[in-house]
Amino acid sequence: MMKLCHFEIPSKDYEKAKGFYESLFGWKVDVTPEMGYAMIHIEDGVGGGFTDEYEPGREAGISLYFEVDDIPAMLAKAAELGGNEVTPKTGIPGDMGYYGQFKDLEGNIIGLWSKA
Repeated sequence: MMKLCHFEIPSKDYEKAKGFYESLFGWKVDVTPEMGYAMIHIEDGVGGGFTDEYEPGREAGISLYFEVDDIPAMLAKAAELGGNEVTPKTGIPGDMGYYGQFKDLEGNIIGLWSKA
């Protein structure tokens, strides 16, 4: 059985991305300049990193969705931190919950999902 074990979000400014995502989601981010990488640590979740190998918001890639309790509140918080709402809380047909999306500070589109 395969399961998600790591993800990467494109970033040209690791310190800016660190501040945004630590404030938005409460992630712990360790920037390691000598590696040219920033590790994302999520309590009880899959970790990941910020990479500068891809151009943020410009190249096709995998969509990431994070489960949250309150999509409108998270979209508002992302906007307060300098992000932009892309998709408001929207129902998914078939009683599969709701989703919303925002652009982070570098133009990456990040998805949010909730059961209610």
